[in-house]
Amino acid sequence: MSLNQLIENCKNNNTKAQGELYKLFSSKLFSTCLKYSRSYAEAEDNLQDAFLTIFSKIEQYKSKGSFEGWLKRITVNTVLQQYRNEKVFDIVNENTIEDVDIEIDEDHISLDYLLSIIQELPDRYRLVFNMYVLDGYSHKEIANMLNINIGTSKSNLARARQTLKQAIENYKTAQSAQSL
Repeated sequence: MSLNQLIENCKNNNTKAQGELYKLFSSKLFSTCLKYSRSYAEAEDNLQDAFLTIFSKIEQYKSKGSFEGWLKRITVNTVLQQYRNEKVFDIVNENTIEDVDIEIDEDHISLDYLLSIIQELPDRYRLVFNMYVLDGYSHKEIANMLNINIGTSKSNLARARQTLKQAIENYKTAQSAQSL
């Protein structure tokens, strides 16, 4: 069955087609959920919520643009909605801090470690970091999606980078100490 036929069947509430669509895209969308969620379990819950939203809004997909992009957009918005409700973006001081470059020695720092320290960032930093660095959203887009100021987005990104840089430096120091 073609993707277009699968989509049409989902629009007709065909549960078999919905199951096929889930199988086809769940792993990609789960990785998106994992990027934005606080934990693996929360990512699983967010994936289920995203698919509920996808199936309830699939009528709105008009076969213009990438279907996978449409799915990802719904998934990101589903996850972000819970953070909007929690007001995790309220910060006291929006003074921007100096932007930080992070140097990563790929031979000594694993991707799993990098993902774990990104996931440990405070919500507001993790979300903005992922949206800007990993998904390529502009600060204006992030501000609109999260209902924050552009300055808040820039500040949160700079603070996320600063926090990650410190975690990587601590990791390198610990690795150096172990090799002595």
